Amino acid sequence: MTTKIILDTDPGIDDAMAILFAEAHPTLDLVAITTVYGNATIDNATRNALYLKQKFNFTADIAKGASKPLHRPPVGATVAVHGETGFGDLTAPDDITEQADPRPAYQYIIDTVKANPGEITLVTVGPLTNIALALEAAPEIADLVKEVVVMGGAFGMNDHRGNVTPYAEANIHDDPHAADIVFCASWPVVIIGLDVTEQSFFTGQYLDELRDDAGEVGQFIWDVSRYYLRFYSQKVGLNGCHVHDPSAIAYVINPDLFTLREGAVRVVTDGPAEGMTIQKFDERKYMNDEWSSMPNQRVGIAVDDQALLKLYRESLIAYSQQ
Repeated sequence: MTTKIILDTDPGIDDAMAILFAEAHPTLDLVAITTVYGNATIDNATRNALYLKQKFNFTADIAKGASKPLHRPPVGATVAVHGETGFGDLTAPDDITEQADPRPAYQYIIDTVKANPGEITLVTVGPLTNIALALEAAPEIADLVKEVVVMGGAFGMNDHRGNVTPYAEANIHDDPHAADIVFCASWPVVIIGLDVTEQSFFTGQYLDELRDDAGEVGQFIWDVSRYYLRFYSQKVGLNGCHVHDPSAIAYVINPDLFTLREGAVRVVTDGPAEGMTIQKFDERKYMNDEWSSMPNQRVGIAVDDQALLKLYRESLIAYSQQ
């Protein structure tokens, strides 16, 4: 059995790592890549997705999505981490012949979910704007989506709280209003945040070996990761990078890699804690409580990092040999 996924993404270096992981693994059917601003501008993010489709012969549709958050002022592309166009030292060529679907991403999501009731897993590894727009335009899709898997947020587990502010992760901080809408909807959500993504680590040696063993795809990941690793070395003091976006794909492939905690999740939408994600996981009744009326969602709090790294490596090597 394969799982049909729509991957909502802002490519992005680790987004490219996740996209190739999703394309590579035989249990996933990558139906579409919907793009959103974030690591890059919406134009660069879409161009990068089209480039990957052309370079690696994806069958997935590409749909261009939102260019800015629902309400908050845009933060801007994460140039310091992902480079001027999103792929570090690499720039997608001008001769891309692949074209995006004419529908905006949120409409593509609505149409595809309605055409495949109960079958589509939405995997989101960027700001949640497209998903919130789809919900607002067609609230009924909450009953038709199989699952929503989000790379985003930070809940303080394993001493991980935020990466763009002391208490906010980048994807949620980019559009906290959209994240709160998505987390409070009635569909099942799994949040794979910094609590687990910063527990897994692609070392420089790991990426060198992937380059040597995974053919053209391994070389591409190595090439785009050079800029990323310079950022991690200079700003974080690490020889390698955390496994952010690919961790969401790993969850869809093998949920048993993760330990989850259940409870309603809310997002702080303004002030100095803007973008902070907070889960209520106790049963206590409070006089003032804007969590208890919301659906329980699941948050990743632990991961088998060595099994995840093995899964990623083996998937990419097998894909390169097809």
